[in-house]
Formats: sequence, C-alpha cells, structure tokens
Amino acid sequence: MAVLGASNYSYAEPTWSQTLPDWIGSHIRAFEFFGGVPELVVPDNLKSGVTKAHRYDPDLNPTYQDMAAHYGVAVVPARSRKPRDKAKVEGGVLIVERWILAALRHRQHFSLGQLKSSIRELLEKLNNRPFRKLPGCRRDHFEQLDKPALQPLPAERYVYAEWKKARVHIDYHVDIGGHYYSVPHALIKKEVEVRITHNTIECFYRGNRIASHPRSDQKGRHTTVAAHMPESHRQSGEWTPKRLIAWAAKTGPATEKLIRTALGARKHPQQAYRSCLGILRLGKTFGDVRLEAACQRALTLGTCRYKNIESILKHRLDEQPLEEQQELALPDGHDNIRGPAYYSEGV
Repeated sequence: MAVLGASNYSYAEPTWSQTLPDWIGSHIRAFEFFGGVPELVVPDNLKSGVTKAHRYDPDLNPTYQDMAAHYGVAVVPARSRKPRDKAKVEGGVLIVERWILAALRHRQHFSLGQLKSSIRELLEKLNNRPFRKLPGCRRDHFEQLDKPALQPLPAERYVYAEWKKARVHIDYHVDIGGHYYSVPHALIKKEVEVRITHNTIECFYRGNRIASHPRSDQKGRHTTVAAHMPESHRQSGEWTPKRLIAWAAKTGPATEKLIRTALGARKHPQQAYRSCLGILRLGKTFGDVRLEAACQRALTLGTCRYKNIESILKHRLDEQPLEEQQELALPDGHDNIRGPAYYSEGV
C-alpha cells in the first residue's frame, strides 16, 4: 500500500507476491491512482526494491532505480528496524487491516480481480470517511494539500525492464537468454549492462547506450548490426579464422575440416568463433585423440555443433567403431553461406 504524507490519502491493492514485477507494477498503479508523482518515496527494505540495505548508502535494485528515474521520483529507503522512518504507511497498514481486511474476512473471492474490485470499493469508502478530530476526509485533504504538490505523470507509462551484466565475447556478441546480440566490436572482453524489456534488448557501457535490438526468443541464433562488425571480417580481437584453423590442424585433419565447415556455415565467421573455441577446448578435457575421433564421427553424421560433439565425447561414442558411410554434405549452396573452401589456404 501507499500513503501520501500530508493528507493520509491511501492506495492499496492485492498482488500474488512481492517479487520485482509485482513491486514495480504496484508503484505504477499507485502513481496513476494518485494522478501524479510525489517528489520522494520512502519504501521498506524488501529485496525487490533494495538489493543491499545500508544506514547511509543503500543499493537500489537497478529496475527499481530505472522506474524511479522514469517518473522523476527520489527513493530514500527506510532504515532497517526504524519504523518511524515510514510512520505514515505503518499507520496506514493498521487502518487498512481494520477497515478493509476485517470487512472482507467472511467473503470468498475466486480470483485476484474479484479481490481487487472488493478492496477498491472499500478503499473509496475509507478515503471518503470523515476524520474524527479534523474537518473533512482524506480525499478533501488530498485535493487541498497533496494533489497540487504532485508532479505530472510522464507521457508514457514505464515499461518493465530487468537489468543484468554481461561479458562481450570475442565474436562481439552478448548472450541474453541463449540468443546472441551484437555490440560494437571495440568492446570485446568488456563488461556491459543490459536492459531487458518484453520487446527490446539495450546494452550500455559506462552509462551510455551502445546497442539496441528487438528481443528474440530464438536460442542459439544471432542478431547482428553491420555497424558493430570490425572492418575486416577476418579479424576480431586476437582471434581470426586462420588462427582457429591452425589450432584445429594440430589436433588432426578431421578437427580442421570440422572447424572450416563451422566457420563457413555462418554468414559472418565471427558468429562461429564461440562454438569453435568450445569445440577446440574439448581437447583439454577429453584429449586430442578423442576429440579428433569425435570430429570424424560428427562429420560423418553431418553436424558441426558443439553440443553434438560434446555429447559424442561424454557418451564415449568416439571410441566405438565408425560405420562406413559417406559423410553427409552440409548445405553450402546458399548465398549467405561461405562454405569451408572459403578458408582454404591461400584465400
């Protein structure tokens, strides 16, 4: 619930939980109920709002901070074990328990919507109920004192967003929910902050937005902006196709062929760097001899995916006799696929 300081004008609603989406949603609906935004909000120290409580310098949840910035409101969390810091809402809770929850104790509700409707009716009565020792009611005092002091609501409602930190991989992409989004290649190996909404992915570096993409649910795929690529598609940080192929050749011809195939199967070779590195590093875990055998089996099966090769090694399929059959040809006739021959020596 929320209580305004001068008038005690109150807002209350039920939610399924106190998780971050419900916490943010309750703030938004409270501001809309009041028809404006106060200059200051004093919340409790629940984890959805305050990631680390501190007497002098508490850390706010990034999403909560983002919401506050959108509405132009300052957030000053109450100190731990200091109920007087939020005396208004503490008193408001007691009043809501007496005049709303007590009135509903014998009523059954079969949905959250029904409960919201019942609380809304009783909340209206509470705010219009005359004070005992003061003239008027909460609504009268709200119209006279609090409402004129509220800031106007922004033109657009806040869009819920979550924040996370991500490391830029050598292919200048960040992994968000299994999908890979590009950022400027100069940020390879840097840590960026990512703002995730229902429809968009935004990446920030040192407070500046450096990339924005439509959100995608396709796992294992890439969303790449051409401007984020290095000038040469053969160079990205310390890694190049030539270097990866040279490393693979030390393991064996099957490994080399598989890495060439993986690089050639992508429109941009950098998109295969992550997978190729993972495949080559399997040699450290299982040994180069087994990796070479696994790559030979993978080529026979027509796959060059990391997960398939890892599965072959984990299930020791590389140690079983390889049936004589022709290698399945991977598609290489598409305009966006370079093919392994593109990375042959001398090209």
